[in-house]
Amino acid sequence: MAPDAVVVGVDGSDAAMDAAAWAAEEAALRQRPLRIVHGFLWPGYGAGAAFMYDPAVGDLRDAADAVVTTAVEHAKKAAPEVACTGEVIPGAAAPTLIRESKGAELVVVGSRGLGGFAGLLVGSVGVSVAAHAASPVVVVRPRTDGQGVGAGRIVVGVDGSPTALRAVRFAFDEARRRQVGVTAVYGGEGDVPAAGADAARAAGVQLLAAALAECRERHPEVDVAEHALPGPPAQALVNAGDGALLVVVGSRGRGGFRGLLLGSVSQALLHHAPAPVAIVRTYAGDTEPTEDESV
Repeated sequence: MAPDAVVVGVDGSDAAMDAAAWAAEEAALRQRPLRIVHGFLWPGYGAGAAFMYDPAVGDLRDAADAVVTTAVEHAKKAAPEVACTGEVIPGAAAPTLIRESKGAELVVVGSRGLGGFAGLLVGSVGVSVAAHAASPVVVVRPRTDGQGVGAGRIVVGVDGSPTALRAVRFAFDEARRRQVGVTAVYGGEGDVPAAGADAARAAGVQLLAAALAECRERHPEVDVAEHALPGPPAQALVNAGDGALLVVVGSRGRGGFRGLLLGSVSQALLHHAPAPVAIVRTYAGDTEPTEDESV
């Protein structure tokens, strides 16, 4: 485990290679090392050492090593200046990445790996890591060349919750590194009667101003656009994020149930955002997925 590194999980899939390249470029921006890990459940792991000397297991070990080697080469092409290491770690992917997140600057995963069902836009590893990691998590989804209000910028969801305020800070830091603007979005709570639309929008504008004041003062060089949009928050962010460099949200907003580690907005964005998604938590989850959890 490398303290303050950008950590990326790989499994040999095209999505994982995209994540490795994204993570390498992010590590370069942050001037941090990159650590590439492949969590792999060996056949018979934990059931006796004899399994580890089976020729078939040896072939699988070679294949796992090749996954990491290929990812390291891919990452170095994306950011040659970044110090990059790779390791195969015994264990399922999600628990491995959650352990790696302790002390990491950021954890990056692809949207869906080799084991995923074709209909899922984000696999269970991405969801589990986003819910339980001790660091911010970025799920790398293919970026569109869309025309949302946040196209070419960092989009951040704002609702006045503590996690949303952390997301705003994360978004401003990303924008400063990338020398782009921030588009802050407040989505309404759903359909608002016409008579109350103006008041609802005014409340959203006021909430945005309060949430952004600290970061505006700290980063005056960052261009900021504020949008109080009608409709459900998740849909407002999906629309705004069309063509964005990154969409940033807190793990659970003010409308979530206390026991949920991921709120409905962050879960919706993981599955539907037309850009990479960063999930920022206030604190690390205190539970971990089981060893047999797959992508």
